[in-house]
Order: sequence, then C-alpha cells, then structure tokens
Amino acid sequence: MLMVHGRGATAASILTLSAEFDHEGLAFLAPQAAGGVWYPNSFLAPIASNEPWLSSALSVLADVCRDIEAHGPGVRRTVLLGFSQGTCLSVEFAARNPARYGAIIGFSGGLIGPEGTPREYPGSFDGTPVFLGSSDPDPHVPTQRVRETAEVLSAMGAVVTTRIYPRLGHTVNRDEMDAANNLVTAMLTDS
Repeated sequence: MLMVHGRGATAASILTLSAEFDHEGLAFLAPQAAGGVWYPNSFLAPIASNEPWLSSALSVLADVCRDIEAHGPGVRRTVLLGFSQGTCLSVEFAARNPARYGAIIGFSGGLIGPEGTPREYPGSFDGTPVFLGSSDPDPHVPTQRVRETAEVLSAMGAVVTTRIYPRLGHTVNRDEMDAANNLVTAMLTDS
C-alpha cells in the first residue's frame, strides 16, 4: 500500500492508518513531502501555480511505483491511498498513469486543477476498484470536485464507489475505513 499524507502532515502520520489494515503480508510505503507539503497552493489553483512542486511530487510517486513494479508485487497488487492533499496527488498520479491497480482509495480529495481543467487522460484503469469518501461540506474539498473525479475515473474504466457524508468535516470515519478494508481484502484474495 502506497500511502500519501496530506498538507502539513508526515509519512509517519499517514502510516498510523496502517493499523486499520490487519492483513498478513501487506507492506506499507509512505514517502515524505519536503516540509510536509507536496505543492504550495490549493489543489483548485491553476496547475502552473503549483509547479515545479507538483511535477516533483508526481515523480516521487512514479519512482515508488517503478520500484514496486521492478522489485515487488507490481501495481496490480498495489493500493494507492491518500488523505486530503495526498488524495489529490494520488488520484492525479493515477489518472496520468492509468493501469490496473489493486485499488485506489481517496479520503477528502480530488483531481488537481481549477474548474474547467481538461480531463482527457489517455489509457484505462481496466476495472481498478476506487473508493472516494468526503464530507458535504468539506472546508477544503468541494463535493462537486469529488463527483467530477469519480466521473473521470469511471470513464477511464475504474469501478468507483463514492460516499459523501453530511457534515463529517475534513477527516476519515469508520465507514470509509471499512470500505477501504473491503477493497484491500478483495485485492489480496483475488487469485
């Protein structure tokens, strides 16, 4: 599981979620953003305003995925999981690098860029299961962006489950963790 932390957080903080996944043989990888931030501005800001940090952050995830492909089980047996800015980075990375991943799990985030950003990503997810959970309202993530992300990933061949929780706030709840666990269990038991 490649776990991507949010703004102002750490690799160690996102790794605390690993305790929620009680699966034998599951390894957890969590890169650390310099200064706790993958890119400086809102994920809704013009993409150019987050460069070169965004490209650098996407490159970090690409390097980890290349290592998993070369020395591990491959991306088909890899879960991308993120929270907040980590979700934004994870789903943007996945959209730009579509493949059959084990699963994509996003808590409180969506694709990067302002409203109207072109979303014609080439390639297919080939049935990758995706879970997107968020609050309505969320102080940092518009519900419409979560829904747009679900639509884009679905159009690329992902099987997307979206759950919007009334007044949850910018956090992760038990239902989201249960849904994430179900995806991991399904990946690990898939023969």
